[in-house]
Amino acid sequence: MTLLSVNLNKIAVLRNSRGGREPDICRAAQTCIEAGCGGITVHPRPDMRHVQPHDVRALAAMLRGRVEYNIEGNPFAGARGDYPGLLALAREVRPTQVTLVPDSDGQITSDHGFDLRRDIAQLRPLVGELCDLGCRVSLFVDAGSQDFDLAAVIGVQRIEIYTGPYAEAFADGQPAAALATCADTARRAQQAGLAVNAGHDLSQANLGTFKAAIPGLAEVSIGHALIGEALYEGLATTVRNYLQILR
Repeated sequence: MTLLSVNLNKIAVLRNSRGGREPDICRAAQTCIEAGCGGITVHPRPDMRHVQPHDVRALAAMLRGRVEYNIEGNPFAGARGDYPGLLALAREVRPTQVTLVPDSDGQITSDHGFDLRRDIAQLRPLVGELCDLGCRVSLFVDAGSQDFDLAAVIGVQRIEIYTGPYAEAFADGQPAAALATCADTARRAQQAGLAVNAGHDLSQANLGTFKAAIPGLAEVSIGHALIGEALYEGLATTVRNYLQILR
């Protein structure tokens, strides 16, 4: 079975927009665990606009020994203010997996992966340190990427395929070419000895088609669509509960 890791960034975005503690990210994680998810994902950024270091630490304390904990982020972004840097957080909380993503402050969301041939030398010492901490290391890559043997040599254990273009093509009713590129990327990574994760804009609508095309898919990380779908599906029930109180 492919593991579902729920990305809770959007819970933090909603909380931060108002201030205070609600909605509570640990309560959200607990709800997901009780529903059967196999992992929790967060993506702290130096600008602190959603998940923050105190969230990373609080989740680590409650998740330990229960489900997998995946922390995403840019390993090249240094400490800034209250943000200590991705590697510093990994040293503190020792997550199950660290997914390295080449995002910048100006990006609203991650929208591209590493160029392995260009970036591998800079990644090597960082991957080595994370492996020494006992973290599984995954690299965020574009569909169509190559040179996975270079990643395997430095200790990377997984890739995460950026599925945004596939999701967009699916929504347009023409997913075949993008899906074939993802499937070919997965095959080449697996041939290099790497397991395959996937994430970005996967949803209930497009996930089944994607999974069927990627034999051995290890994990999907889903946040934006999942939180939105949960909002719509739960909103009617919550409104009815309020109306019952008001009767």
